[in-house]
Amino acid sequence: MKVQPYLFFDGKCEEALEFYKRALGAKVTALMRFSEGPDQAMVKPENKNKVMHSEFQVGEAVIMASDGYCNGAPSFQGFSLTITVPNDAEAKRVFDTISAGGEVKMPLEKTFFASSFGMAEDKYGVGWMVITDGPQ
Repeated sequence: MKVQPYLFFDGKCEEALEFYKRALGAKVTALMRFSEGPDQAMVKPENKNKVMHSEFQVGEAVIMASDGYCNGAPSFQGFSLTITVPNDAEAKRVFDTISAGGEVKMPLEKTFFASSFGMAEDKYGVGWMVITDGPQ
């Protein structure tokens, strides 16, 4: 069994994919546009070039994403994606990059359980937690 997150960017998926490529070194492994679907009668003309389905890889994780209904109001609540990095320098780099244009919820700092831990929402509203891999 495999569980994977599926993010709906409601019209900003391609922009988000480009951001994750720059911020996290993500690799887009699949991308299908609404114009490629079998039933074009269900697709609004303004959404034909939007992302119907995509998959991108960050490290070992595969995340799926779409523009969903393309209503322009993505909502990501009740979860965060966690990135575990090998050291504090990488934690700072990833945290600063992923939080750029977004909102820091908890600054990256030493905690009782990790030498670096922080929480942020990226500019698309996706929650991220960055943590070092074990105490240092």
